[in-house]
Amino acid sequence: MTRINLVLLLAVVASAIYLVNIQYESRRLFTELHKAQNEERRLESEFERLQVEKRAQATSARVDKLAREKLQMRLVQPSITTYVNYTHTDSTPSDRVATGAVGMASNVAGARP
Repeated sequence: MTRINLVLLLAVVASAIYLVNIQYESRRLFTELHKAQNEERRLESEFERLQVEKRAQATSARVDKLAREKLQMRLVQPSITTYVNYTHTDSTPSDRVATGAVGMASNVAGARP
């Protein structure tokens, strides 16, 4: 009878240790979940803030101002517009497609193809 009692006592102690371990692990995982949810909320609010900032940076008035000030760009006017004509008659249609960009670049530079 003492043998059965000893086995039952060991089983109760083992199950109690297992239960404590499971409860500890459950609390640890719950804490991790809570931290992850807080991090998610923080990242979502930062993402929303960055989206608002991006929209503010991309307004047409700001882009226009930067183009004028930093890039020294100006509006197109007929007096400052240069038109480039490209005509190339010594080639087949497939040659025109393959060499069109090169011919245009050389015409812009002033050379003849």
